[in-house]
Amino acid sequence: MKRIHSTIVATIGNDGHPQVRAIDIMLIESGKPIFLTARGKAFYDQLISQKFVALSGVKEGCSISLRGKVRKAEPNLMEKIFEQNPYMQTIYPPSARSALTVFELYEGQGEYFDLNSRPIYRQSFTIGGAEKNKLQYTVTSACSGCGLCLEICPQHCIEWNGKKARIQPEHCLHCGLCFERCPQQAVVRTDESE
Repeated sequence: MKRIHSTIVATIGNDGHPQVRAIDIMLIESGKPIFLTARGKAFYDQLISQKFVALSGVKEGCSISLRGKVRKAEPNLMEKIFEQNPYMQTIYPPSARSALTVFELYEGQGEYFDLNSRPIYRQSFTIGGAEKNKLQYTVTSACSGCGLCLEICPQHCIEWNGKKARIQPEHCLHCGLCFERCPQQAVVRTDESE
């Protein structure tokens, strides 16, 4: 997360529809993303009332997606934010900083996704004791060994162990082609949360 500074953050607008904006992650403190906003913005009101965000950031073929609970962070982080992000000093000079509030994403689940590696690499993670997202495709004992899933997988992340196929979850795109192709319906999606 330290490599990705600028993110797109989503909340729900007053009209009940998703609303997004670009927000810079100013710090990572104890594994928690720290950001700030001005109290005069609708974003501030949404953070206070909803206490939940979803964010995504991309840099050089790697992405982070994270969703979770937010709250006001320690105000003493403000000084550190401006020390480590000097470009902010011209946007908010000292006389205007009292309009800002620091927030932290303190509990959530996320995923790191690297499109540069072959096969691709993905890793789920949590912040603050949140439950890990368990979405993945797996092969059950109904597998007949026909090999159709091995042929269709664009990342070649399905292995044959002599008895049945096995999907390597850290390389799976979650495209669902193996699920659709299996004549035995042996490929199952273990969580419908994505």
